[in-house]
Amino acid sequence: MLELHDVDVFYGDAQALWDIDLQVGEREIVCIVGPNGAGKSTLVQAVAGLLPVRGGRILVGGTDVTRLTAHRVCETGVAIVPEGRRIFPGMTVADNLDLGAYRPDARRQFAGSRRWVLELFPILGRRAGQMAGSLSGGEQQMLAIGRALMACPRILLLDEPSLGLAPVVVDEVFDVIGEINAKGVAVLLVEQNVQRALEIATRAYLLSEGRVRMAGAADEFMHNAELQRTVLGIAPEDAVVLHEPGPGAAERSAG
Repeated sequence: MLELHDVDVFYGDAQALWDIDLQVGEREIVCIVGPNGAGKSTLVQAVAGLLPVRGGRILVGGTDVTRLTAHRVCETGVAIVPEGRRIFPGMTVADNLDLGAYRPDARRQFAGSRRWVLELFPILGRRAGQMAGSLSGGEQQMLAIGRALMACPRILLLDEPSLGLAPVVVDEVFDVIGEINAKGVAVLLVEQNVQRALEIATRAYLLSEGRVRMAGAADEFMHNAELQRTVLGIAPEDAVVLHEPGPGAAERSAG
C-alpha cells in the first residue's frame, strides 16, 4: 500500500530524514515511535506531500507520488490527521466534515462516508451545527479524524492522535483506530504513547535522529531494551517489560 525507498527530506539546507525505508501493507497498522525531534512528523508530512522529498521514492498502491502536490497525493487515497488537529474553528462541525469530501470520488460516496463517521463519533452528529472551535479537545480530534475519513482514504496518516487528551478519550480514539482499520483502511500511526500504539499495531519502526534504527513486529518492540533506552529513557539495567499486546494485535498479526 505505502512504500518509502531511501527517502531524504530537508528543511531548506538542513537534512531532517536520511535513507528512510518503510512499508505499510494493505489493512495493516504500522506505528512509528521515537524521541522528540526524531523526524516522525516530518516523515508523515513528506508522505502526505506537505514537504518536498529531496531523494528516494514514495509509492502509494504502486503509484509514484514522490513529486506530487498534497492534493494529488490525496487523490491516490492518502488522508492525514495532522498533529494539533488543524480544524477550521470558525466553521461548523458539519462544514468541517464536508470539506474532507472535496475529491470527486469522495463526493460520490458522501452519504455513506458521513453515515460511517457519525456512527464512529455520534457526538459529531449532535454537534453538527456548532462551531468547531467550541468543541472540547477530544471532540476536535474526533472531528479531525472524521474529516480525513470523508476523503475515503485507502491509508490514513495519524500524527499524535492522543496528544493532550484525557485518558478516557485516548481509549476511545484508539478503539476507533482499530475500527477504521477493520474496515480495510491501512494506518500509519505516529504516537508518543508507545504502549498504546504497539498494542494496536502489527509492525513498528523506531526513528531516531532522522534515521530508522529498528523495524519489526510490534510484539518484538514490547520487550526491546533499545526502544526503552531511546524512547523512554530507561537504562538497560532498569529495563522493564512493557505490557503484552492485546489479543487484537495477535489476531491482526496472524491475518
